[in-house]
Amino acid sequence: MKEIATFMVNEKHYELAIEPHMLLVEVLRDELGLTGTKHSCGIGSCGACTVLIDGRPVLSCLTLALTVRGKDITTIEGLAQGTTLHPIQKAFVEHGAIQCGYCTPGMILSAKALLDKNLNPTDKEVKHALSGNLCRCTGYVKIIDAVLAAAEAMSKEAHP
Repeated sequence: MKEIATFMVNEKHYELAIEPHMLLVEVLRDELGLTGTKHSCGIGSCGACTVLIDGRPVLSCLTLALTVRGKDITTIEGLAQGTTLHPIQKAFVEHGAIQCGYCTPGMILSAKALLDKNLNPTDKEVKHALSGNLCRCTGYVKIIDAVLAAAEAMSKEAHP
């Protein structure tokens, strides 16, 4: 039996009738059309489905949608402002941290959670923050470089 659920996704309210067993990744992709959140391993080991819930990175393939009703959900689609990329997205492009792009949304959202708390992370802190996100294409060096560059850019914006 479906339940009515209200979600706040990328600063927009949605009211949906969903099955109690539906995962957040299914609601985002299939009900809301937000396909930037990837459905990959289905067991929480790759990070491709990472979204932010109240600012914290969460694996949407392991999260029952009904458990996040009323919480602030951010997907990769919620970062850019129109055609202006978020500084993390921009840094990923500029540093060649995107290859096939499948892991990129989860990587960027995990990086955002880190940088929202710490605009001056060490390499070790970046590696730890991204440790739940797997990439089959890169050696992670460009990804880490991009996160550190984004941190510097965001720090300059915050403290001109």
